[in-house]
Amino acid sequence: MALSNSTTRNVTVLDRLLGERRPLVMGILNITPDSFSDGGRFIDPQAALAHAQQMIAEGADIIDVGAESTRPYTGTQPVSMEDEIARLTPVLRPVVELGAPVSIDTMKAKVAAWGLEQGAVILNDVWGLQRDSDMARVAAERGVPVVVMHNRDEPDPALDIIADIETFFRRSLEIAAKAGVARENVVLDPGIGFGKTQEQSIETIARLAELKHFRLPVLIGLSRKRFINFVSPSKPEERIGGSIAGNLAAVRAGADILRVHDVAETVQALRVMTAIEKAR
Repeated sequence: MALSNSTTRNVTVLDRLLGERRPLVMGILNITPDSFSDGGRFIDPQAALAHAQQMIAEGADIIDVGAESTRPYTGTQPVSMEDEIARLTPVLRPVVELGAPVSIDTMKAKVAAWGLEQGAVILNDVWGLQRDSDMARVAAERGVPVVVMHNRDEPDPALDIIADIETFFRRSLEIAAKAGVARENVVLDPGIGFGKTQEQSIETIARLAELKHFRLPVLIGLSRKRFINFVSPSKPEERIGGSIAGNLAAVRAGADILRVHDVAETVQALRVMTAIEKAR
């Protein structure tokens, strides 16, 4: 695809999806042994492909494929570029061939470029273009949407977390613009759980509408996160109710994309909420 800039850009799959004017559901496919919620369940390529098929059948608009755990807690092991690609190789192209748009969830520009060559159409960077200096160039050259997520190495309870997120996003947007990424190709993710206390994660969801002044799509990834356990003690697989509650609150505050483990339950909840709101 041609290089994007602030005045000319390709119409992306995200444009078409957002044109439906409803929240999008991004289904999570972790090809990892150590993800906090489903680590190891889909490391087998056939299991991964079957899960992607299931999520598409349940209504996922996008499948987000990642092969390195970016869990916002301790205990993950760094993965080399070679190992990350090796995990992705038997899975990514077959998932692309299922027909749903695929995003590649990686912190490495070389993995991102490889993933786009395999047919992914969205980049998802948990360090918001600020960790690998080549990530913005890859996004610009391919003209694809890029999710920039707020992150911190360590939580700071004293922060005004929304102010910190806004400062981070301004830096990410500056990096994107300098690389030639069209502003309209940027999706903002406030990074629930990443570099935040549990209280700050809750506050971020509560104050999500304050980020809408950027006039860019907002993605929320709160599915099964630890803040739910903070409110209502539970294991990750027991947090579907809390995830639904948080996602509906986020949509009411302006979230455009929900990144979730539980696609069927999320799609049902959104449909019921929409029906009720239409009946008012």
